Order: sequence, then C-alpha cells, then structure tokens
Amino acid sequence: MNRKAITHTHRETLNRKTKKVYIAGKIGTDSEREMLEKIDLLCKELGFETFLPHRDVGIAQSIEDVKKIFEGDINNGLKNTDLIIAILDGLYVGAGTAWELGYAYAKGIPAIGLKTDESVEEALEQLSSILIGSMPIVKSADELREKIEKLF
Repeated sequence: MNRKAITHTHRETLNRKTKKVYIAGKIGTDSEREMLEKIDLLCKELGFETFLPHRDVGIAQSIEDVKKIFEGDINNGLKNTDLIIAILDGLYVGAGTAWELGYAYAKGIPAIGLKTDESVEEALEQLSSILIGSMPIVKSADELREKIEKLF
C-alpha cells in the first residue's frame, strides 16, 4: 500500500471516530444483548464510537430506574448520534427500539435495520409498513458493514 493510500485510510478512520452509532434492540435476554454487542464490535472495527444502552446506561430493575434510563439514552445516546442500527429479529420489535427509530426519523438521523431471522417480506406483518419504509433493512452483518461503509 502506498503512502497516499495509508493517509487516506487513516483519515477515514479519524473521521469515523468522530461519528457515533447508537445500537438499538431488545435487551431482555442474554442472546439479545450478545447480538447487540456483536454489532457494537463491528462498528468499533470500522472505527466508530458506539452507544450501547444496556452497557452505557443500564437496564431498569424497577420503576425507580426508568427516569435515569430514559434521560441517559436521550442525553448520552440519541442526542448526538450520527446513525442508529436497530436489531429487528424476533416476532416483534421492542417498544424501546420502535420509539428510538421514530425519534431518529423525526430528527433526521439515518437508521439501518438488521433482520437476520427472516426476510423483510416474511416479516411484513410484524415490522409494519411504516417501519420498513423508514430505513433500509439488511439481513446479515456483511450487508450491514457494506451499508455503513457507504454512508460514511
């Protein structure tokens, strides 16, 4: 690789480090959190700063935790994010994930959905037209990587 290519690659990495990705999805089970953490690693490999709600703010254990979680997700996560990646696997989209995607859309923050367990066509009833119409939805980590790289 020549010096110019190295400089260009380094510049891209520096630019990405200034970008923050909010990773949204259900967090109720170990496997759901593990999936989010895999996406977190992918984003970090690409040079992005990440916000992972269960890691960076926590999980509500009681009703007393709700305000802290809400304010942390908004002020530390969504407020200054450049991209939302939403895990859409399962029979339904989590209420928090749906809210975060609506917030992103209203604020003009781009979003990418990841649905690995079935095609979007098969999940039309569970995902809803409004959710599908609001963002591109990919079916694998490789497709997600390509989509992210095209955005930044």
